[in-house]
Amino acid sequence: MNEKYIEEFIDYLRFEKKYSENTISSYKRDLNKINSYLKKDFIKLTKADIQKYIQNLSKNESSNTISRTISSLKSFYKFLEINKYTNTNPLTTIISPKTARKLPKVLSEEEVNKLLDINLNNDFDYRNKAMLELMYSSGLRVSELINLTVNDVDLKNSLVRIFGKGSKERIVPLNDYATEALNNYILYHRPKLFKQKENNYLFLNNHGNQMTRQGFFKTLKKIAKEKGIKSELSPHTLRHSFATHLLKYGADLRSIQELLGHSDISTTQIYTHITNEMLEKNYHEYHPHGK
Repeated sequence: MNEKYIEEFIDYLRFEKKYSENTISSYKRDLNKINSYLKKDFIKLTKADIQKYIQNLSKNESSNTISRTISSLKSFYKFLEINKYTNTNPLTTIISPKTARKLPKVLSEEEVNKLLDINLNNDFDYRNKAMLELMYSSGLRVSELINLTVNDVDLKNSLVRIFGKGSKERIVPLNDYATEALNNYILYHRPKLFKQKENNYLFLNNHGNQMTRQGFFKTLKKIAKEKGIKSELSPHTLRHSFATHLLKYGADLRSIQELLGHSDISTTQIYTHITNEMLEKNYHEYHPHGK
């Protein structure tokens, strides 16, 4: 029965909650792991069973992973209760461990300029230029980037329509650099990337299909290496850099929250810690008595 419960829960997340496939995979992985470890009907699990599993996890996993696992299980048991599969919840008094929130890595403005200074020799260069300019211009998540269609971009008004977490829609402005790069790519280079069958996705891979997360990350790392950028880099780094640089130049936190699509401003507030850390670093580096 456990597999049935998991599949129903996954359908609920996908079709009713409209979670991203990446988030859904995370929930499914957490549930399959506890199912394999305990080998016991979910309906019959006790608080002691859950604690035993968490103790086992703590031997090899971080507090962040344990906290996420507990969150997954709480959501799952809430689903089971709503659907009358059980009226007891073994997670009720289970408390998640405190997690240390790491400050996200950001690129300096100089590093961003290096990354965006792409030599435009072929269709893929124009695609890469458009992707990176768009990421830095609008603070997209990589999942949002790869799911964009040509209909989501309004070049006349320099706007992009984004469907974020939970399919929440937001409209974000494009700067002139991103607008120009997208215009060149869409008009002159994207049509050449199709192989046999056309599709509506904005960014295409070398097979003419939708760009993948892995494909974007591979492209990003390749460009960073060519530019001699040695900072720790991931697809999310451009999003973090977008927010940090906006805050640095005076944008208010509420506006940044809207642009990033954060449902809770406390998530956005982490960028104030980054800018404070940068200020302190600059003080000690440049003030005559700061060292």
